[in-house]
Amino acid sequence: MQLKTLLTSLEQPPLNVHVVGTAHSTQFIASDTTNWAQYAASIDNTDITGIAYDSRKVQEGGLFIAVPGYHTDGRRFLADAAKRGAIAALGEPLQHETSTALPLSYIEVNDVRVALANLSCAFYRYPAHHLCTIGVTGTDGKTTTCNLISAILEAAGLQTGLMTTANFRISGQEWENSTRQSTLEALEVQQYLRRMLDAGVTHAIIEATSHGLELQRVRGSNFDVGVVTNITHEHLDFHKSLAHYRRAKARLFEMLDPHRDKGIGIHPVAILNRDDVSYDVLKPYCRVPILDYSIDQPATVRAIDIQLNAHSTRFRALLPEGETTIETQLVGRFNVSNCLAAITTAYSQGIRPAAIAQGLAEVKGISGRMESINEGQPFTVIVDYAHTPDSLEKVLATLRPLTSGKLMVVFGSAGERDVQKRPIMGRIAAQMTDFFVITDEDPREEERTRILQEIAKGAEAAGKRQGRDFLCIVDRTQAIATAFAKAQAGDTVILAGKGHEQSIIIGRQKLPWDDRQVAREALRRL
Repeated sequence: MQLKTLLTSLEQPPLNVHVVGTAHSTQFIASDTTNWAQYAASIDNTDITGIAYDSRKVQEGGLFIAVPGYHTDGRRFLADAAKRGAIAALGEPLQHETSTALPLSYIEVNDVRVALANLSCAFYRYPAHHLCTIGVTGTDGKTTTCNLISAILEAAGLQTGLMTTANFRISGQEWENSTRQSTLEALEVQQYLRRMLDAGVTHAIIEATSHGLELQRVRGSNFDVGVVTNITHEHLDFHKSLAHYRRAKARLFEMLDPHRDKGIGIHPVAILNRDDVSYDVLKPYCRVPILDYSIDQPATVRAIDIQLNAHSTRFRALLPEGETTIETQLVGRFNVSNCLAAITTAYSQGIRPAAIAQGLAEVKGISGRMESINEGQPFTVIVDYAHTPDSLEKVLATLRPLTSGKLMVVFGSAGERDVQKRPIMGRIAAQMTDFFVITDEDPREEERTRILQEIAKGAEAAGKRQGRDFLCIVDRTQAIATAFAKAQAGDTVILAGKGHEQSIIIGRQKLPWDDRQVAREALRRL
């Protein structure tokens, strides 16, 4: 794509353009679209070979987007981008001393993330214009719900694409998400949507986190269906308050356009959880029809006669035009709610009840979600991604009645993330388990022992004593082995917080890690 064509996809003209190798610099004001169009037209017919926001991934003839990050700023890597072949860079305003010796032409914009999303959409030729795009948000259950929606649509004969915390899927081909990003950056989102479209996908399901919504990562995805699981306590390190966190979630529903017509028979709709506080929070932001789901209240889709078993769940789903019996290998009341979200989504797009039941029945499990690890040991071991107070509480509540002996959990809390939830999780473990071990999750550059002690404060406030009722062991391998050594026949040990993840972040290093593999190795040693 030609550079001048790509730049005209920016919704507003830039603030300033520094042309390398000359004293030339063109100033713009927000409404100066005429001058910007003239400037863009004056650029020669240079083709852009690619877009990159990581200077190490710049191709010869590429455009570098200088995105500010958590630890560094893309504007520090302009020279590296130029060295690797970038012909121009785009980002937020430079400092005066930096702009005097630029290694390449630099385009200043007000919001680099908006620009990155717009440029990515243009570079990949607006794939979302031709797909039914379904966004799933919420604190917990997003990955499971995305996979359930995909399974139902596939059972109905549709081709799906999937982007979640745990996995990617394009037309039946699936692989794990090893990026440690639940919602990818806008560039990768648009790239995957293009791959899906080219592979014959008709329905794309995207896990839309609060970070992804706030940071414009899903901008341009043209969502047709918005789905929420729940909204509880999480990510207050980033959003600063629960109100701001909820507001970020609401962005998904603001993106639903009742007048958008892709010409492929899609019905724009918002799918809300009547059992959750998010229903009243999100309803005012919905300009499209709302369908709701519930276990406890009247709703468009409701579950009744719920039978919760150790290895399966059965219930009747009441739909506006009848009912269907659902049997799933997923366990727990919270997974009934996830199933209802998927059922309501499928119903909104005209999927028949038989395909809904078939799709849910075919799901064997979700990677790192209530995943059983069996190496012949006399006690139960479960790996789960539960890393929020609400999800930890739900997992423990599900496993308590299924455990004849002691219920134990190994868990931690991520460094450089929401610190307010740490004592809450300690209190939940204290109130709901017989013994627990607090350990590393992803400490990053925080002091590891301090994180553990902040969790322990919540347990101690609930009357538990360190050394008797619980232990703090920094090393996660040792923590898991210690819990297993204490376990006896009939006990259940939950390894919480990592789930499907393939790494653990200590300092700035991303080290190989898999709770499931570590658990298997520890059990074999026993």
